[in-house]
Amino acid sequence: MKKKVVLTLVMMMAAGSVLTACGSSKEANSDIVYAVEAGSAGEAAAKDKGFSYNSVSSQADALMEVASGTSDAAIIDLLMAGAMIGEGTSYPDMEYTDKLTTEEYGVGCRKGSDLASYINAVFSDMYADGSMNDIATEYGVQEALVEQTECEYKASDDSDVAYIQGKGTLVIGITDFEPMDYKDASGNWIGFDADMAREVADRLGVEAQFVEIDWDNKIMELDSKNIDVVWNGMTLTDEVKNSMECTNAYCNNAQVVVVSKK
Repeated sequence: MKKKVVLTLVMMMAAGSVLTACGSSKEANSDIVYAVEAGSAGEAAAKDKGFSYNSVSSQADALMEVASGTSDAAIIDLLMAGAMIGEGTSYPDMEYTDKLTTEEYGVGCRKGSDLASYINAVFSDMYADGSMNDIATEYGVQEALVEQTECEYKASDDSDVAYIQGKGTLVIGITDFEPMDYKDASGNWIGFDADMAREVADRLGVEAQFVEIDWDNKIMELDSKNIDVVWNGMTLTDEVKNSMECTNAYCNNAQVVVVSKK
């Protein structure tokens, strides 16, 4: 990731701490239509604040809605905003104005799965030896990292880790979400989450297989074993934690309002 984008993200995260949340009342935003990703924390924030909104298939599509004038503003992740809007990015004429929420990212596994414990142990090792920070720095998210405590993998009797090793692949459910999961010029999946997931697959001794999913159906995809893990900047909401076996938080994030510059 270009140094300019890294600097932009750091500045945005620092500036977010002094911003007042947009739309503390529905009346103040009654004439604004927001674009949000269906099933995302952005959609939840819009619902909570009583905003009028259009649900689209991805956060990238939400930005396209603003660019085309179909929606007045978008609600997306701060980490994505750092990579996608402002000088030197895909949308140089956009800016973020307000922070609506603060939140944390985690990885989702099947309920009861020991894969979450395995990933926590990997997080712990990589945070301690600095390799997690090295990957984060490559994609400009190092300022968002959450400190990882020492963790030891605990296998379960009906082990998901053994199941994954037996079939030889770790199937990773994602969406196109820069800087966490996105494709390079050669069509390969890269990003902070993609690289971390690939490291876990390597340690398991299996191949990493990335599958784009409908984000709104992520729990169903897990439970049906179409995927083994959801690893895509997933906010640790109560719904998510009740429906999945989640890892420890690894990144801080926020939902922010993005608009075209006046």
